[in-house]
Amino acid sequence: MPPKPGPGDSAAGSGSNKRKAAQQQTPSGRGERRDKLHLARAVPAQRAEAALKDGELDLQAFVAAHEFEIRSLEQSMATSKATGSTRAFQRLPRGLRRRTASHNPKRVPKRLRSRAVKEAKQDKTPTVESRKGKPRTTRARIRAETAKRLGILAERKRRKRLKRAEAAGASPDSTNAIGKDDGAAVRKPRAKIRRNLLNEPPTPPAKFRKRQLDKTWLPTHVWHAKRARMTAPKEPLWRFSLPLTPNEKVYRPVHRTQGDRGAVMWDASYMSTIGLYGNQAGIERALRRIGVSQENCWNDKGRRWRMGCRSWSGMLSRETSRGRQQMCPSSIFWNPVPSDHEPNNDSTKKKRELFLRVHPSAFLEVFNELVRRAKMETPQLYVEDLRYEVGSIDITGPASTEALLSVLTPYSTPQQPKAAHAGLFQSLNGLTNPSALPANAMLGFAIQDPRLRYPPRKPSTPEGEDEEMRLLETIAEWPVESGTQPYGLFNRNARHAASLLPSQKFIDRRRSRITPGASLKPGVGDPPIPVILLASRSGSSTQTQGTWTLLAPWSCILPVWHSLVHCPLSSGGNPRFGGLNETRQVAFERGLAWFPADYPATAAGVEWEREQRRTRERAWAKRPKSKRVEWESLDLGAGRKGEVGNGLACDYELLYGLPPLDKADEEEPPSKPVDEDAMDVDTHESAPPKKAKDDPLHLVTVITKNTFNQLISSPDSTSPLPLNATLTVRITVLSRGTVGPCARIYRLPSTPLPAPTSSNAEVPATIPPQSSSSPSTRLPHNLRAQWLDRIPPSKTPSRQRPNQSKITKSDDMETRKRMVARELLGPPSTPFPPPKPNTTDIGGHPLVPDAVDLVGFVTTGSFCLSEGMGMAIGSVAVDKVLPDVRADGKEGRLCVVRNAGENVGWLARWEAI
Repeated sequence: MPPKPGPGDSAAGSGSNKRKAAQQQTPSGRGERRDKLHLARAVPAQRAEAALKDGELDLQAFVAAHEFEIRSLEQSMATSKATGSTRAFQRLPRGLRRRTASHNPKRVPKRLRSRAVKEAKQDKTPTVESRKGKPRTTRARIRAETAKRLGILAERKRRKRLKRAEAAGASPDSTNAIGKDDGAAVRKPRAKIRRNLLNEPPTPPAKFRKRQLDKTWLPTHVWHAKRARMTAPKEPLWRFSLPLTPNEKVYRPVHRTQGDRGAVMWDASYMSTIGLYGNQAGIERALRRIGVSQENCWNDKGRRWRMGCRSWSGMLSRETSRGRQQMCPSSIFWNPVPSDHEPNNDSTKKKRELFLRVHPSAFLEVFNELVRRAKMETPQLYVEDLRYEVGSIDITGPASTEALLSVLTPYSTPQQPKAAHAGLFQSLNGLTNPSALPANAMLGFAIQDPRLRYPPRKPSTPEGEDEEMRLLETIAEWPVESGTQPYGLFNRNARHAASLLPSQKFIDRRRSRITPGASLKPGVGDPPIPVILLASRSGSSTQTQGTWTLLAPWSCILPVWHSLVHCPLSSGGNPRFGGLNETRQVAFERGLAWFPADYPATAAGVEWEREQRRTRERAWAKRPKSKRVEWESLDLGAGRKGEVGNGLACDYELLYGLPPLDKADEEEPPSKPVDEDAMDVDTHESAPPKKAKDDPLHLVTVITKNTFNQLISSPDSTSPLPLNATLTVRITVLSRGTVGPCARIYRLPSTPLPAPTSSNAEVPATIPPQSSSSPSTRLPHNLRAQWLDRIPPSKTPSRQRPNQSKITKSDDMETRKRMVARELLGPPSTPFPPPKPNTTDIGGHPLVPDAVDLVGFVTTGSFCLSEGMGMAIGSVAVDKVLPDVRADGKEGRLCVVRNAGENVGWLARWEAI
């Protein structure tokens, strides 16, 4: 029998013995791992006696001892880092980490999966395999049985198609098959394109069809849905499900990537494409009527554009009862005529075709206007809706050209040699800025399927002065006019053939038959993919980064996208992808207006402003009453209470004195009529909605920068100013402060009369009270001077305030005593009793001007990382800023910007865009 426990033994001691015994019996438990970590983190050290020799310090031994300790410390740090200090999912970069990877080994890459499984077993992490679990409910059981029966039917159908294909003599690996298998030679039907009518979107797969009843997915929707925040399922944007921003924080990385190193790319397939076909003279008349009326487009300077070697970018407009009304920015490019084509001097017999790329928010307006103008021509032109025929990818940054060169391999076979534009594109190796090319450069050629050369490789970087000189000569000459041929993207049959790409399974089967790492060569079943490259500039200077726009058939965007996002760059990493917020960020940092938010004088801009008002109103109403801004109690100083206009909107109704919109129509947006549905067919000739006519914001017009400069240079001009004219401006805050959307823009107060001086001989008995109806009389008489004193000294010399004594170190003691005595015995600098708070200033800041000096609103604003200061894009009333600019051009462009709901303003300067 075991001995009984003595009086000194306790229950705790007995329990501890049991735990020790359990640890000894299970060597793979937590104790072993703890000992392993302890040994890995233990730093061996040399004994102190090793540095002594006969009781004296030996310098060489001392240095050797410390060298051993330093090396032991470095080795221990490396061992400790690799021994159990991090989990498998923590070994991934931040961009690849997922919360589910901590408990599901299948969420980590294959190279770390075995380690994750081992860690899960050691920690006894519960893992769930939902696909292998038995259904627990009746509904789940019925769904499982139905899926099983459908799988059996699909397999039976696949076998039947294989037998039919073998009986017909077709190869089982036919590349024109559709579906999951590659055995049946079934060609996908060509999409139906109607003339002068809207077309239907592509039919999605059956399992995704219910999700696209009221919207359309981009070609890369499934890829984006896993990596980005998308628009709400029931709230699509412009009838598309669009990615808004990546899941990870990318604001600063996108700023660095788009300007310093790397590349940023977007799936811009939501941009709408319109085809216009007919004789050249009729097309010219139709384009002139929609705003392409510059003589540079139709004289000898526009010859390259009409040849199809350049693209045109500008603002489209239409004629209305109030004058010309802007519609949206657009890019227009022609299909070249073959160089060996016989010249024909009669332009009325030349059949030409061109593409227009417009924003989806203004697509219906532009399409209807083009159809109306086309029907007025003789012989009649015709218009095609190519929204779902042509997709696009935008890529910008110093490595944008490098990424495109890695992915776009020109298509060449013995029967079809490489195009001249393809060779010119490949000669751009080493180009770091697309804006260095000629303005609106354009290239068109055919490429092979990017999946044949997946994964993409880095192109060889040119080195030496000879290569740089060759690139400069190519850019200077730019030989795109010789040997021009029609672009394949304009050919409907070429677009359809490119959509019949082989399946990924078939390509993987072909790759398994060749040497690992080698590239596949295009075969008979690999059709060429026609593409067009457009190089655009973000500004007039060649120093700013340009943007490449890749146009390709809609169904070919996804293979190109997969290769681009995995393209290795010489600067490190891969190209980043962005969403709609990143497009707005890049445009803001480059000082450009973003459509439609910064275009309030267009129909799309009005609709955007109305929707933003409703969004801000809902967000404001959801906040507790103690946490939201009370607009009526806002103190603007000098006795002024309340926000100027609607604090949740860019209140152009107040600025121009427009009648307010009916409250019921403003709160509850009407249901969209049939003609506003951009996906319906045969409905574009309906009458416009009633709200579009009654909305007062449609009365706002816009003038361009050139028109504004002409008004400044000719003050005696008798031409009347357009009614409710607005001007888009770029605002730069001169010192501190940032502004956001809906911020108020004030002009500087006009120069007032000199302040009245008191007389000792005649003192009035009473002081007349100030009129409460005119709060501007209560503002300081030197308010303009106070704001001018806010100009930083680096830009203009600082103004010395009058009667301001300042003691310097060079003054002697007697001078200092006299100055102190003058300040003590002189009249008080501040009146007594002291004025009420916020009477002359607000916390040391000058008061903002009065409501009569309100000139505009900010549509986009934030801290600009590229400029290192606050910037904004806004709109100002021309009739209010034009007199100040004519009187004093430098001070006339100064303004005060104040955020809605705040009482402190910031001095800024504006310039027309």
